[in-house]
Amino acid sequence: MVELRLGPLLRYADGSSATVWVEASRPCTAEVRCADGARGEARTFQVAGHHYALVPVTGLTPGTTTPYEVFLDGTRVWPLPDSAFPPSVIRTSLEGGDLHVSFGSCRWAAPDADVHDPVGPDALDTLAGRVAADPDGERPDVLLLLGDQVYADETSEETRRWLAARRDLSDPPGSEVADYEEYTRLYYESWLDPEIRWLLSTVPSCMIFDDHDVIDDWNTSAAWLKDMRATPWWRERILSGLMSYWVYQHLGNLSPAELATDPLYATVRESPDATDQLRTFACKADADSASVRWSYRRDFGRVRLLMVDSRAARVLKEDARSMLDPGEEAWLREQTLDERGSYDHLLVGTSLPWLLPHLVHDAEAWDAALSRGERGARWARFGEKLRRKADLEHWAAFPSSFTALADLFAEAGSGPEAPASVLVLSGDVHHAYMAEPTWPDGGPDARVLQLTCSPVHNSVPGYIRWGFRFGWSAPARALGRRFARHGRCEKPPVKWRKKGGPWFGNQLMTLTLRGRSARLRLEQARGNGVLETVEDTTLTSG
Repeated sequence: MVELRLGPLLRYADGSSATVWVEASRPCTAEVRCADGARGEARTFQVAGHHYALVPVTGLTPGTTTPYEVFLDGTRVWPLPDSAFPPSVIRTSLEGGDLHVSFGSCRWAAPDADVHDPVGPDALDTLAGRVAADPDGERPDVLLLLGDQVYADETSEETRRWLAARRDLSDPPGSEVADYEEYTRLYYESWLDPEIRWLLSTVPSCMIFDDHDVIDDWNTSAAWLKDMRATPWWRERILSGLMSYWVYQHLGNLSPAELATDPLYATVRESPDATDQLRTFACKADADSASVRWSYRRDFGRVRLLMVDSRAARVLKEDARSMLDPGEEAWLREQTLDERGSYDHLLVGTSLPWLLPHLVHDAEAWDAALSRGERGARWARFGEKLRRKADLEHWAAFPSSFTALADLFAEAGSGPEAPASVLVLSGDVHHAYMAEPTWPDGGPDARVLQLTCSPVHNSVPGYIRWGFRFGWSAPARALGRRFARHGRCEKPPVKWRKKGGPWFGNQLMTLTLRGRSARLRLEQARGNGVLETVEDTTLTSG
């Protein structure tokens, strides 16, 4: 009998439609049946011996909450028998209603409940517990998972035992994942967690990768990429990483209308076994980043979300480094400025923060200048080594891209069609903070803020706590200016200051958007199963 291996994940939901992702044990027809009569079905497609379906659900009523069930070949497989959780539901949006957006990044899979967790309680697990305890209470309308949903290069003890039973870990890449099958193990480990599985079945999610979804410091520099491509295991790793990301994360980011016109999705669904077709796609994406767009746009009433690929779309040539290739940069500009008067809030999701503590920003800009040869070949070699060792590869390490983003935000936020806010949502750096830029000419009418929240469930070493606290200080700013002078760095187009934080712990941020008002709440997971509010502040007033 066919079984449900993974899922369901409620990925997309609007006023009348939704998509639900599942993985089954064999080929079958997956069906979603809602209590109000809405339904949808899809035949599974096959990749590397695994069977998946993304089920489009239509006929939903705006502004309603309806429970749903999942059937495989006519047999009900969800909810699970004797489930302790409330029914999974699809909540459709209603024009003009409040929007609750929760976001964060960097999640190690949590151990079993009876095993000691060395990094403390999981913020997503804790959120799931709260929503399950009061299913009619406040919950996110959407989860934004901003990278490092899985860690291909940092596997758990349990996964390492599984890998060791499969191959010799003394051969590279050792205890890291090597191929598509091993990537599936990471998703099982992370998303079969009972609380996470239920939460993702009942709250829509938007995802984007960061480096650990593939490998630490992925696409740091041209020299880094050359070194990786010279290893015997990298090709299979990157192709498997891109293939599995497309299946497990990217596909659900797309709306039903986008899916209907996606040629790769059509090809995959029509093929008896789509492994070769998807591998060909991944080969092309690895060779030419401009051949694929991982970035995407979602509109939630009068809130626009632009989720930006700040990993795979980079231009790494040292004398032309850019966070986004020309096509990606043009796409971001087009989507930002399209019908500006139609949105009150612009959310820009980028796994890497745009604004960093001042010392970190100046160190990254200085290192970028050294690496491109501003101080000669010897300093360039030093800059490359330091860049890899210290993870100096955020927006500040791509100065022209940093400036272009500042200019775009100023343009989007100015004039009679300006939104109330432009909010940059990021993770990566294992702490949380708010920062606000200012422009020399007074700046845009919209309030522009960097909102950074990480990790959801991961370690926060002492050097991170000390370093990022110091990085915002006045002595750090003075030291940063010395770095900038030595590197002959151009002055950034904006100044910025910290408006809140830094906060350390397993945490989530939630935006509540109502008309032109925006409110931010930061919550941290505590050992008693509680998400404790540590910051609650108004960003804009309606």
